[in-house]
Amino acid sequence: MLDQEISYFSKNIKSKFLSNYSLKKLNWFNIGGTAKFFFKPETLDELAQFLKNFGNKINIFVLGAGSNVLLNDKLFDGVVIKLGKNFSNITLMPNNIIVAGAGVNDKKLSDFALKNSIGGFEFLSCIPGTVGGGLKINSGCYGREFKDILLSVQVIDKKNGLIKTIPSSHINLGYRKSDLHKDYIYLSASFKGKKKKSEEIENEINFLKNKKNISQPSKIKTGGSTFKNPKEQSSEKVWTLIKKSVPLDTSFGEACISRKHCNFLVNAGNASFDDMIKLIQFIKKNVKSKTGVTLETEIEIIK
Repeated sequence: MLDQEISYFSKNIKSKFLSNYSLKKLNWFNIGGTAKFFFKPETLDELAQFLKNFGNKINIFVLGAGSNVLLNDKLFDGVVIKLGKNFSNITLMPNNIIVAGAGVNDKKLSDFALKNSIGGFEFLSCIPGTVGGGLKINSGCYGREFKDILLSVQVIDKKNGLIKTIPSSHINLGYRKSDLHKDYIYLSASFKGKKKKSEEIENEINFLKNKKNISQPSKIKTGGSTFKNPKEQSSEKVWTLIKKSVPLDTSFGEACISRKHCNFLVNAGNASFDDMIKLIQFIKKNVKSKTGVTLETEIEIIK
């Protein structure tokens, strides 16, 4: 009955709505099965309609750039939502405020700020995700995080389609975490920067990019940083804990550890979800045994 209702809904909207949709090419690990339903809303109205009708009746997962997610290679029994291009707009407001849709690529936001001589967004040039994903976990690098420039977020509730705007002062954003309700889907955010010479912004972006290229792998099938730095348990970076606890040539199937940065796990060919999970568990077990530190994954694992 529910499937019939969803099918009827899908035929009366303009947005893309498909069944049994492959997810493998929609994430950086290049691992994943199929989604029972795949919805790419192009308007807020159609997204809200869907959530009001079905939000409390079906499993929902929102997929951004897929740069820090590990998807099961079986069927996802629900709907995967990937926001359409109308959620990727960027607008310049007075007082060095930029409003960006949740689907905006972080690098694109950084480039937009550079074009408008607004500083504070340089670190985003090194984060391979979207604004929505960055808001969800307070992404950051090189000493800067989303919380440092965030003014407010606009969200919609998965369960009922209600929309609200929340000021950053009402959100507790910590290291790779937020206390906003898990049922919220991020729609857009307002960010505050500061006037800065374009040349200075560009120099900082180039400096950060060079720093990243020296230490991190690129152009491979990886989900980025796999584990969070265990700040409350150890002063050491997670990569140093892994390096002294785990043989770096360890692999399960074609899931292996990057030789360039051991906190990056790699699909070296056609690794399965189970291969990658076994490697993650092996690393966690060995780090715990050797150092006493319990690692927590930074990537989101969808089972």
